[in-house]
Amino acid sequence: MAEHTLNIRKPYFDLIADGAKTIEVRVGYPKIRKITAGDTLRITCGDDALTRRVTQVSEYESFQAMLDAEDPAAIGGPDMTRDQLVAAIHDIYPPEKEALGVFALHLARTGGLN
Repeated sequence: MAEHTLNIRKPYFDLIADGAKTIEVRVGYPKIRKITAGDTLRITCGDDALTRRVTQVSEYESFQAMLDAEDPAAIGGPDMTRDQLVAAIHDIYPPEKEALGVFALHLARTGGLN
C-alpha cells in the first residue's frame, strides 16, 4: 500500500470532509494510474489536509461513461445536478485531458476524525 497526495478545490475538499463526497474524479495522469485500492490519499486544500483510504479505482473512457456507472451525488455532493456536475468537471478537465482516461477513486474514512 502506498500513500499519495492530491490537491483539491475547496468546495470539493469540504464535501469530502463532511462525508458527502466519496468519489474523487481524476484523469489518467501517470501519478493517478499508480493509485490502487488499499492505498491512502492525503487530500490537501491550502493548509488543510485529510486522509482517506482508496477502496476501489474504476477507469472509464469518458466522463459521461463514468456518470452512467457511478452515483453523481457521491462525486459532486447531493445538491449538484448531473448537468452541473458535467459542467464543473469540464471546467477542470478539457477534452484533451479527458482523452487520458477517467478515474473514479472511491474513498473511505481511515478511522480517524479526518
